[in-house]
Amino acid sequence: MASTAALSLAAPRQDTAIPVKHVRALRIWLSAIALLIAAMILVGGATRLTESGLSITEWKPVTGTMPPLSDADWQDAFEAYKQIPQYTELNRGMSLDQFKTIYWWEWTHRFLGRLIGLAFFLPFVAFWIAGYIPRALLPRLIGLFVLGGIQGAIGWYMVKSGLVDRTSVSQYRLMIHFGMAVAILGYTLWLLFGLSAEGQGRLPIARSSAPAWVAGFVLGLIFLQLLAGALVAGLDAGMGYNTWPLIDSAFIPKGLGTTSPWHLNLFENGLAVQFNHRMLAYALVLATLAQAVWLGVRREPQILFGTALTLAVLTLMQATLGVWTLLLAVPITLGLAHQAGAIAVFAVALYHFWLTVHAPEVSPAPQTAASA
Repeated sequence: MASTAALSLAAPRQDTAIPVKHVRALRIWLSAIALLIAAMILVGGATRLTESGLSITEWKPVTGTMPPLSDADWQDAFEAYKQIPQYTELNRGMSLDQFKTIYWWEWTHRFLGRLIGLAFFLPFVAFWIAGYIPRALLPRLIGLFVLGGIQGAIGWYMVKSGLVDRTSVSQYRLMIHFGMAVAILGYTLWLLFGLSAEGQGRLPIARSSAPAWVAGFVLGLIFLQLLAGALVAGLDAGMGYNTWPLIDSAFIPKGLGTTSPWHLNLFENGLAVQFNHRMLAYALVLATLAQAVWLGVRREPQILFGTALTLAVLTLMQATLGVWTLLLAVPITLGLAHQAGAIAVFAVALYHFWLTVHAPEVSPAPQTAASA
């Protein structure tokens, strides 16, 4: 049973509190970064759905910021694309205008990556010089910037896999790239959650005896499902077996173990990959509903029950959208909506987990904010 003690929901207390206006400025900045990361994930999904990711065959972190500006530049970019297997085996005869369409998707994706870097680095330097960033938060923000740079390198590592012997990128590298993007978004949100919207830094609720590991397990299951979805995208596994609830005329179809050695079925067998994604979706719906019911029966604090219930509803909606997307063989609008739904489910699950992690901290609400 929950008690009535007030709880701190911010990160651990720091020796020096920071002014409310500093907290608000940092929240606006980190919120903008989180939105940009989410937008980049969605544009990345569009590049996959439109098969645009291999249209730019070079990695030029600085000079690549500018797109082709002349007819000659466009022709050079097109000629480079003509040298890779995706063109010679799948898109031979593509017009220059058709090439421009896929080029702009990939260029936008890379441009957003550079924009996020600038949107992070320039305000970071300004906030640091102005004394807005507390000492404990400084290394965490530097770590976030470093992760962004690593993600850019992973993105090129992924693209390289499709330039020589394949007509698309490796599903393994796609899964790593997508997983890192979600992790970076999660880390940004985690820092953001530690800063109160009103600059108080602590949100009083009743003490919860709900173990954080339950929320952590659900969050881990969601992250696993996101990785499974990346494998589905990498193998175009959603383009086949477009029936539900049966798959290949059975609930548990034959052919789940046809790839040898057996463990490769988890990553390279399109039927098995889609089947696993479906089963994880069922497990997630049940897990999130069970968590919400459990917290309600235990009369946990309203904010914890509310986030758990919101998560359960979003997960059910996301599963429904997934079925709809599958039945229509993944049209781009539904495919992107499904990916946006996945981001929303992850964000709510992360917030719920953050609440459970910080719920045991008992402290009165001060007038200034502790750092995240």
